[in-house]
Amino acid sequence: MLSLTRVAVRGDHDVAERAISRAVGEELRRAREAKGWSRAQLVGMLPSGIGDRTLLSYEHGTRHLTVLRLVELCRALGVAAPVLLNQALQRSQLHLQNLVLQIDLRKLLHDKSDKFRPMHQWGRNKLNDNPEGIVELAPASVRELATFVGCSHRDLANHLARFLPEELPEAVVDQTDES
Repeated sequence: MLSLTRVAVRGDHDVAERAISRAVGEELRRAREAKGWSRAQLVGMLPSGIGDRTLLSYEHGTRHLTVLRLVELCRALGVAAPVLLNQALQRSQLHLQNLVLQIDLRKLLHDKSDKFRPMHQWGRNKLNDNPEGIVELAPASVRELATFVGCSHRDLANHLARFLPEELPEAVVDQTDES
């Protein structure tokens, strides 16, 4: 019986790993396409000399990225690795209870869900303070808002995750040479 439990836990872990790999790969592809670059162009900028097929396998999530390779790709794309990872997890709705959620307030205000209607006044007030329309919500803030709305933290996080801004924010990426 114990071995079946270990197999089930390992199976769940494998599913989660594949989901994360797909999510990160999709976000890498989005960032590359937002720059208007082909895979070959991006690969040509990388010091590691990976091939087009390797990048394709990363983008499709069929090959796991190391942290170093993720940082290398993000540097070439001009995106901070933590930002890309956070957006990948939010877009795929993985580990939301631990994420700082990025919310496009304008999208939130167009939501027609009755259950989350109390969020509209909050969204309008936040939009007054943040005219660019994008805010970040830490897990503790989502938990407090969930209490106000009358739902679980998980339900509100899942709902808010849908309002991710379309583009990655411009991030300052350290381009210093470490040699």
